[in-house]
Amino acid sequence: MRVAIYARVSTNDKGQDPDNQVHQLRDFAEKHGSIYKVFTEEVSGGKSDRAQFKLLLLEAYQKKFDLVVFWRLDRFSREGALPTLKYLKELRDHGVNYKSFTEPYLDSLGPFGDVIVSMLATIAAQDLIKISENTKAALAKKKAAGMKLGAPTKAAAVVEQARALKAEGKSNGYIARTLEISPSTVAKYIASPA
Repeated sequence: MRVAIYARVSTNDKGQDPDNQVHQLRDFAEKHGSIYKVFTEEVSGGKSDRAQFKLLLLEAYQKKFDLVVFWRLDRFSREGALPTLKYLKELRDHGVNYKSFTEPYLDSLGPFGDVIVSMLATIAAQDLIKISENTKAALAKKKAAGMKLGAPTKAAAVVEQARALKAEGKSNGYIARTLEISPSTVAKYIASPA
């Protein structure tokens, strides 16, 4: 089995060094096969724009290795449950397994691999529900405070200008160009009750 290693630290100060992870990950990887490549970087895991991470995914999709090992799931990605779950699923969809060094339950080769992914998916779904509920609560609070919700509307003056130009016999296209709005908006303004 060809094994890729992914090691990441957020910063190289405070004694953080990806080599601290790589040392033990090498031994761990060699128990599962031969080391294909070591991908290391010093960048926040909260970003998807990580050069080595992107390269790891690209080479996984090209089937250049069979297994990726990482220190801990938050070393692999800290983008949140849904993006992280998506990465893990994409790896599996491309025939690449994964293992966490410090989290033995996070092992797609193990007997509970699918169970863990299902649990992560459930947690991610619950996060989405919480975000939706929080958004709805915030909107309800704004509405109760009398704030108008939704996209901003054109000022009543623009509607009146459109109607006045139409009353002069101007075309919707002319009115649209003059007022810098779309012809369909002109038609809507003219058709709406006063």
